[in-house]
Amino acid sequence: MGAGHDHGHGHSHAPTGTAAAAYRGRLRAALGITLTIMVVEIVGGLLADSLALIADAAHMATDAVGLIMALLAIHFAARPPSANRTFGYARAEILAALANCLLLLGVGGYVLIEAVERFFRPAETQGGLMIVFGAIGLFANSVSLLLLMGGQKDSLNVRGAFLEVAADALGSVAVIISAAVILATGWQAADPIASLVIGLMIVPRTVKLLRETLDVLLEAAPKNVDMAEVRTHILELDGVEDVHDLHAWTITSGLPVLSAHVVVSTEVLNAIGHEKMLHELQGCLGDHFDVEHCTFQLEPGGHAEHEARLCH
Repeated sequence: MGAGHDHGHGHSHAPTGTAAAAYRGRLRAALGITLTIMVVEIVGGLLADSLALIADAAHMATDAVGLIMALLAIHFAARPPSANRTFGYARAEILAALANCLLLLGVGGYVLIEAVERFFRPAETQGGLMIVFGAIGLFANSVSLLLLMGGQKDSLNVRGAFLEVAADALGSVAVIISAAVILATGWQAADPIASLVIGLMIVPRTVKLLRETLDVLLEAAPKNVDMAEVRTHILELDGVEDVHDLHAWTITSGLPVLSAHVVVSTEVLNAIGHEKMLHELQGCLGDHFDVEHCTFQLEPGGHAEHEARLCH
């Protein structure tokens, strides 16, 4: 390896897992709860003729699909890297989060359209049954939220599942409130209004998750990594003259990576050696920034100009 092309790595091996993998068991439990309550709410919606319950059940169905995709993504993401897929299937988790967003947007739109139509063709909704099934849904969703609460801070995939369950819990609250209004006043419009509330709760959270997911796919810098500050830290090291081709991105949740070409004075490289310089760079970033995997190319002073001439 030539002196102008030394590389340093923050870790000696490629990552083989994702942040969501630690929550596989909790995702499975949440999936079982979701499927059960989905069936219960479909039955309750048909018996009570409640669009709000049917809407919540439809959202439950997308939750179930999302949880299944999250579990499949964890399975594929855990597969080891290969010569062609050097990071393995870690990005599968982000693709699952993207598919989850598209499903949520579809269901949110469907619920909003159906709610508006229900205003023009109102139904005789049974408030008593709505309260019973809404309470069952709220209890079950609360259990799922407790299971996923920790993981949603570490993984976009788990966060997607958490937000879906949170929207379902709020949807169950809306169902209970609308049922109470129907029982107290007989005002049937409370049911489609609750459906509108559920739809409006789904869409904004989904847009936020979609934005974060697209940032990963477009290889934007991780939110907790200030690139200007990273550049400043590198330039403050003794002997560093310049840094270029500085990039930071996220492979999947919990796996930020960084690469950079660092120009070091020839005198410093000769004095301390390439290995010590790489250790100083790794220590500089490791102590101040949350970056999982770093790669550096050391270049002696004047190397960039030489490289530019070769490219003409």
